[in-house]
Amino acid sequence: MLDQRDRALRDLRISVTDRCNFRCGYCMPADQTYRFLPKSQLLTFEEITTIARAFAGLGVTKLRITGGEPLLRRDLPQLIGMLRALPGIEEIALTSNGSRLREYAKPLVQAGLSRVTVSIDSLKPEVFARLADTKTPVATVLQGIDAALAAGLPVKTNTVVQQGVNHEECAAIAGYFRERGVTARFIEFMDVGNLNAWRRDRVFGAAEIAAQIGAVAPFHALPARYHGEVARRYAFDDGQGEFGIIASVTKPFCGACSRARLSAQGMVYHCLFAARGYDLRRLVRDGADADALAAVIGGAWRARNDRYSELRGQVERGSDEKVEMYHIGG
Repeated sequence: MLDQRDRALRDLRISVTDRCNFRCGYCMPADQTYRFLPKSQLLTFEEITTIARAFAGLGVTKLRITGGEPLLRRDLPQLIGMLRALPGIEEIALTSNGSRLREYAKPLVQAGLSRVTVSIDSLKPEVFARLADTKTPVATVLQGIDAALAAGLPVKTNTVVQQGVNHEECAAIAGYFRERGVTARFIEFMDVGNLNAWRRDRVFGAAEIAAQIGAVAPFHALPARYHGEVARRYAFDDGQGEFGIIASVTKPFCGACSRARLSAQGMVYHCLFAARGYDLRRLVRDGADADALAAVIGGAWRARNDRYSELRGQVERGSDEKVEMYHIGG
């Protein structure tokens, strides 16, 4: 099943909560007031599973659980187990801030989680505390990563790099994690949502990130493992580990995007920068089964034409505001 730009649907990101215990400035800046969804408006685990079954029937093979912070959702390992049982699902990943990972690593593995990505924007305690605006120390996140590794979970990290904020740490972060068998990934600062005061001059680009890391440890490019892989991969020349760069601003990859995003309240978005989605919660609560949902999802995907990152700066924004990242998990 292809959209208007011949892109297949392969990946579904599932947000299970809009709540988070961090206040990272590029996602949920602390100077804003947030009204979170009541429990009755959140999709239940059974509803999520029904929707995921519909997506799997249309060709989705990879699920990623997101938030907000997904480990704030009670009994999350139970959902992982339910999703793992779906035919056609080959991989279930989790993106987390790591604050509760030490507690949940083993139950998540037992439930069938394939891998975890931990967001960590600095290794310096004072910089980490300022960027995440949290009392949780960076040591707790690092301990969570160690617990995940000990439990047998493959781990990657995500670092959003901002000029003048944490851009000088790229080489140090890459070095720290490669010693631990973890792939560090670096993400250009993006204009997601409406709250993060994004400016182009705050973007520390992919070429600059690579140059900084290469000055410390030479590396070479690796081929993509599959069509639509988001991160550009690089292996260190000494054979010890690799890192990745996600360059949505300087090297847009809209042409290979295979992702849909399901919000915690049941809205589906076809782009990280979308203004509008379509409601599956209403349908599933009205009794729609996976086949009926698949008909709606398929029709919407075939009409899809999103390519915001390729058009960034070329067209004026309309009156619609973009969906906030904490609703759809990035």
